[in-house]
Amino acid sequence: MKRFEYRTLDVSANRGFWGGKVDIQELTDELNRLGREGWEIASSVDLNWGNGSSRNVLIMLKRELS
Repeated sequence: MKRFEYRTLDVSANRGFWGGKVDIQELTDELNRLGREGWEIASSVDLNWGNGSSRNVLIMLKRELS
């Protein structure tokens, strides 16, 4: 039976005057770094601040245990 470990990445979206912006390049770099360590995205959720703005994005990652 496969076994996994999990990790949660909390990405702040509090950039800009009104907030709700994620630094896409920073997020891409971090996801690529984690991918090289064997992590893959299992799920993600936007923590809505209201009026279409995001407060945070939670990304759940998993990797198989050897």
